[in-house]
Amino acid sequence: MLKIGLTGGIGAGKSAVSQRFAELGVPVVDTDEISHRLTAPGGEALPVLRQNFADVFRPDGSLDRAALRRLVFADASARARLEGLLHPLIRREVETALGTLQAPYCIVVVPLLVESGDYDKLLHRVAVVDSPENSRIERVMTRSSLAREEILAIIAAQASRKERLARADYVLNNSTTLSSLRAQVDVLHQRLLREARNFNSSGE
Repeated sequence: MLKIGLTGGIGAGKSAVSQRFAELGVPVVDTDEISHRLTAPGGEALPVLRQNFADVFRPDGSLDRAALRRLVFADASARARLEGLLHPLIRREVETALGTLQAPYCIVVVPLLVESGDYDKLLHRVAVVDSPENSRIERVMTRSSLAREEILAIIAAQASRKERLARADYVLNNSTTLSSLRAQVDVLHQRLLREARNFNSSGE
């Protein structure tokens, strides 16, 4: 099966793109959803996170995600430690999910695909959702309670726009309207179906 990594900076529009792929019947494996499941109440990652980040747990034992986010985006060493704990668990869940799929191709949403390098050998192609920084900031501020300074800290910790585009096999431009973005996904879907047929017959 042809495996397509989908990435983009915070607020770029990855969720809208992955939703459209899902509507088209394409299997989508989302590492953010896996991460939330692992860190939800009763999640597999909570014990090891509690050992390493006790200060971001509430008295009832639940994870304070906002406190953890503030910590890791203010402290690069804390962020690296968190990623070292979570990424192997997420990667294992991704591989398990992929093993259950039967389709010409699938989408694997990995926000930190370029930064981590964890998925280089697993994925065959990379699609990047690209959007100007100001648009991304406005989208995130609209949908969340994050302040501009927090968003800028997240952007600074992520790969640059140039670095993501350098890794892209396909680029989805989210600089205008949602309908335009969805139309681009529809076009890419047809292209990927053709490429998947060639890949599945040749393995390349």
